[in-house]
Amino acid sequence: MAFVLRLLVTCLAAFSLSASAQPKKDAANCSDHPLLTRLPDYWISSCKHTQFDAYKFNVGKTTQPVEGEFWEIRYQPPASMTTKPSTLQMTRNVDNAIRQAGGKNVYTSEGRVTLMLAAQDKEVWVEGWADHTGKYILTIVQKAAMEQQLVATADVFASGLRATGHIAVDGILFDTGKATLKPESKQAIGEVVKLLKADPSLKVFVVGHTDNVGGSDANLKLSHERAQSVVQALSSAGVEAARLKSFGSGPYAPVASNDQESGRAKNRRVELVKQ
Repeated sequence: MAFVLRLLVTCLAAFSLSASAQPKKDAANCSDHPLLTRLPDYWISSCKHTQFDAYKFNVGKTTQPVEGEFWEIRYQPPASMTTKPSTLQMTRNVDNAIRQAGGKNVYTSEGRVTLMLAAQDKEVWVEGWADHTGKYILTIVQKAAMEQQLVATADVFASGLRATGHIAVDGILFDTGKATLKPESKQAIGEVVKLLKADPSLKVFVVGHTDNVGGSDANLKLSHERAQSVVQALSSAGVEAARLKSFGSGPYAPVASNDQESGRAKNRRVELVKQ
């Protein structure tokens, strides 16, 4: 009987060791970022992925706020790992991988590295953080302006025109460098139609604006073409063409600094100006 008990204990111990040696599964709905693989045998304990968020990257004595698509991925070493990588080894791996992809190191400190990769008209910021326990965290932001999804109502447009004679219409969207309205613009166009149908005497200039990226002549042409696209959409919705005139202002009437993407996004707009 004692022999059987000892055998049972031995088998249970072996099973326990075998189970603990098995790699842990990643947390639900978590995966590596397409830009970086993971250290061998590591698993993801938690993650966060949002369409738009902001993060302040450490760049030395200050921080660099970056907005756009956001990832945070937390990695853990397996419990069976007896010799864990150092913080330098983990951050150096991140540094080398981004550099090999064409990126550059922006800042390095003990246990932390900040890098930036610009490729194919996209700017990606990466932070690698590690500690002595062997765990590390990747924080990644692909820089982009937020896509406006809520739009003001016809009443708000009317109030703005009465107060200042002009108002920007958020929610009118175009692909980069193009003048074709995106389908997401339908709601904003609909509110402008309501505005004009509620006041049959109202006539407006539809004015297109751009940021300062690219040549001035090209931006003037693009802004005018975008204004024309909006006029066509309003006319197709039943607004008399005689009440609408299109105009392109290009980059010559900014409402924010073009030094940051957040400012450029505000400058790329369509305004209604009372005739």
